Amino acid sequence: MVKNWDKVKMYDLTQKLSHLTPPWPTYEPLQIKFFKRLSSNGANGQVITTSNHVGTHLDGSLHFCTHGRDIASIPLKDLIGPGVVVDLSDMTEDYGIYTSKDITDRVEVRKGDILIIHTGYARYGWDQPEGDEVRYMVKHPGPTREFAKWCHEMELKWIGVDCGSADHPMNTKIRDWCPKQAAECEAYFQQKYGKSISDIFPDDHYQLMHIDLFPHDIIHAENVGGEITKVLNKRLIVGCYPWRFEGGESSICRIVAYDEE
Repeated sequence: MVKNWDKVKMYDLTQKLSHLTPPWPTYEPLQIKFFKRLSSNGANGQVITTSNHVGTHLDGSLHFCTHGRDIASIPLKDLIGPGVVVDLSDMTEDYGIYTSKDITDRVEVRKGDILIIHTGYARYGWDQPEGDEVRYMVKHPGPTREFAKWCHEMELKWIGVDCGSADHPMNTKIRDWCPKQAAECEAYFQQKYGKSISDIFPDDHYQLMHIDLFPHDIIHAENVGGEITKVLNKRLIVGCYPWRFEGGESSICRIVAYDEE
């Protein structure tokens, strides 16, 4: 419990959002226009059109689970609570795989925690000096079913990742959409693991961070960023603030870490 709010420092773990923010591949981007202006109407007013998967956003269980909760049905206690930010950037690389042991070797994770994963790929976000949309969305590291099982066992509230998806990109439709990068990943897997993409991600493992976990309401936020490098390997209070979106399968959101210094 926070005893002295004067000693609490807040860190914004949210990526900047504008019409320049790339959505997840094939999703509708954010579009914005003014429908009234100060000079002619006495006030500024805007209309936006967007999918829910642009910038920092929370995937609701309804996104991949027909009987899942919509965003409005998620209790506040499931959105805010103790958690930890883990830094994996020392071992991640294009198309790499991380495991539960990689997490627990670096931080203590407790049952019911919120877990934020810093792969280091936030530096390739569109709003960063090293911005690289293809690398950020198509080449980032990800986990296998071992990790998803561990998340379930740990009863995590939700997971956050600083890249395009909580799943490995080659365990999504990106494998079909980007044959050049799929061939690169195939060569990498063969060299590093002696296995093919299909060996590591067979059909029944497809998008496991979504399909395996969402029926249990273990959801995740993607495109986490902002001040994430200021809270690495720290235990904090973390809050995710989506719209109170009835019927929403996912939602653009703001993520804040609270550090009682």
